[in-house]
Amino acid sequence: MRHRLYYFLPDIESARRTFDDMLLNRIEQRHVRFLTGGTPLPNDMPEASVLLKTDMLHGLAIGTMVGAVLGIAFGALLTFYYELPQAAILVTTLIGLLFGGWAASMVAAALPNSRLKAFSPELEKGKVLMIADVPARRVKQIETMLAERHPEMRFGGEEPNMPVFP
Repeated sequence: MRHRLYYFLPDIESARRTFDDMLLNRIEQRHVRFLTGGTPLPNDMPEASVLLKTDMLHGLAIGTMVGAVLGIAFGALLTFYYELPQAAILVTTLIGLLFGGWAASMVAAALPNSRLKAFSPELEKGKVLMIADVPARRVKQIETMLAERHPEMRFGGEEPNMPVFP
């Protein structure tokens, strides 16, 4: 498991130095991302993805649950009133699950990530947010290294138990 660490950096140059230190400490590039309030990042620095900037994954989760429940209800009504086989419940559930997940994720893609909403005031002031997914066993080591080498940065928070795959 990984822990997601959030750090505020005063400017892009400080973010670049911090990124270099993360790479030197064997945190892979794909596990470090940066977010700004509008200032473009250099091409060699990884920007936060659409999945991280928006509420798309949250919308997908809610949409699949609601779609599945509505699919079950619709399938049950069809089998009760039209005497269809009970396999209709499975079919309508799958259709509801797929359609609900797709529709809700498309709507949520237009919304900013609700987890990152607390960071908006700092980002609007021109700060750079570094988001790093660090192995749980190395969190203390990375926090210590960052505190020693980058006194200008400010800790923004931590989310434990992030999945390994994204």
